[in-house]
Amino acid sequence: MVIDVHTHAEFMEPMYKGDEVTRQRKEIMGREFLGYSDISMALFQMDHAGIDKRVLLPLDLTTQYGCTIVSNDEMKKLVEEAPERFIGFASVDPYREDAIKELDHAFGELGLSGLKLNPSKQKFYPTDSIMKPVYEKCIEYGKPILFHCGTSWEPNTPAKYSKPLCFEEVAIEYPELRIGLAHFGWPWVQDTAMILLKYPNVYADTSMLYCDRAKDFFHQIFKVDLSPLWIENMFSDKVMFGSNSPRFGEEDMKYGLEKLGLRERTLAKVLGGNAMKFLGMED
Repeated sequence: MVIDVHTHAEFMEPMYKGDEVTRQRKEIMGREFLGYSDISMALFQMDHAGIDKRVLLPLDLTTQYGCTIVSNDEMKKLVEEAPERFIGFASVDPYREDAIKELDHAFGELGLSGLKLNPSKQKFYPTDSIMKPVYEKCIEYGKPILFHCGTSWEPNTPAKYSKPLCFEEVAIEYPELRIGLAHFGWPWVQDTAMILLKYPNVYADTSMLYCDRAKDFFHQIFKVDLSPLWIENMFSDKVMFGSNSPRFGEEDMKYGLEKLGLRERTLAKVLGGNAMKFLGMED
């Protein structure tokens, strides 16, 4: 099974309405150039790229911007459009007074599959005390957290909140919490590799493309910046395919990984097997 663990949902039908809410979301996220995609087109793109499931990611920016970039209730409705293909994550603004109540709603009532947080956009350090009840709630429900990690093109996103080393103490304190570091923590990829090696509960996704083509960029990361054999021998169970669609095409990102020359069993883990462990989908 091939799973894309990092896609954004705000421009998919029925989220994209071409109204003031859409305009605000585009401005806040720095995605003014992205357009509308209906459900049938999204499924066609997945089929064409050979992708079985997409993880759809929202973001709760209530206290910073007074809005959500897809709410948890909207996410539930979107997943219901294609429940066999879409995996919906929740998000919560940790500064909300009702943050834990909202998580109970998202996990307990809506049945969403994990939590997406962006420390740079939501302005918190992963070790802040406000995060303790959030982590405990995820452990209670057995849900993973996918954190934005590393740099971001989005406006007003200081990288100081999201360096890979910011997450190390969380991995130590909450060994039962499955933690995903998005974008492989670029440009701090060696720090990300270190954390993957040290902590069984930490994963990273490949949703990074900041220079060149996907094929060339992945070659640089996994065969130059990191040793060519590290992904094979050291953290083949930790790396998950993520595209960052719609900013980048799933087909191109998957092709770039396929051209790394990984062993067949390693590539199968990267494209889906590791995501199943992260998501708790293994039998």
